[in-house]
Amino acid sequence: MILVDADACPVKQEAIRVALRHGEVIVFIANQGLRLPDHPLIKQFTVSDGFDAADDAIAETAGPGHLVITADILLAERCLKAGAEVMDPKGRAFTMDSIGSQIATRAIMADLRAGLDGQGIGGQKPFSKPDRSRFLDAMETTLRRLKP
Repeated sequence: MILVDADACPVKQEAIRVALRHGEVIVFIANQGLRLPDHPLIKQFTVSDGFDAADDAIAETAGPGHLVITADILLAERCLKAGAEVMDPKGRAFTMDSIGSQIATRAIMADLRAGLDGQGIGGQKPFSKPDRSRFLDAMETTLRRLKP
């Protein structure tokens, strides 16, 4: 099963294509309804708009053999601890070996933004065609590895 943190995911259509090619169920979890193709392997789960409601639903569902797609580092950590494979929409894998340093970097950047009122601190680079390509390659590789 593939779980997608869908509210701000830029690779929904790409994830659907790869999931269907592998015959995998893909579940989009979001705070609002999404326009998704009508297909028995494509599911949508809409949660309340409460703080972290989508993250909680994903983390409670994630487990061994699942692939989670999210850019949220703290959610990634929860899913890794549950035994799931986790990747971001740019195709970068989150692992138990790397998640600690990623959380620390996130905390440092949050402190810097707070101290400078967000002035002079750039955000992430915009999503690009190479990011989309890396995502497709990484998702394909991960699903092949997860197949029994």
